[in-house]
Amino acid sequence: TNLTASTSLVEEKKKLYRLNGPLFFGSTTQFSSLFQPKSDPEEVILDFTDSRVMDHSALDAIQSLADQYGSVGKKITLRHLSKDCTQLLQRLYSKKNGDNLPPYEVIESDPATDPVYQVAEESTVYKDIPV
Repeated sequence: TNLTASTSLVEEKKKLYRLNGPLFFGSTTQFSSLFQPKSDPEEVILDFTDSRVMDHSALDAIQSLADQYGSVGKKITLRHLSKDCTQLLQRLYSKKNGDNLPPYEVIESDPATDPVYQVAEESTVYKDIPV
């Protein structure tokens, strides 16, 4: 797989990672290697405009990355995820922790520009999520 990210600084205090390529079980290690939670600024934005979250492994990788940023006191914002992906991430976190997303993880929603697709997942795990 070829998952890449271009980076830029925005507002002088935030680092933007613009992902390119599919995120799925075969690219989660590559995905994780793209980021530097300890040396990144206090706020990081992941833009999925040119990427697609394909499966449950991808969701786990995103949540794991968010937890890494949170553990070093940083905030991560996720942009341009599908509605399905957003709901699955929220459900995944609440299943593990009994709560909504943590305060260090924000999902920006914009129905006008967010993609429309469904994540391949195990239906019994997410059976209560309306699509």
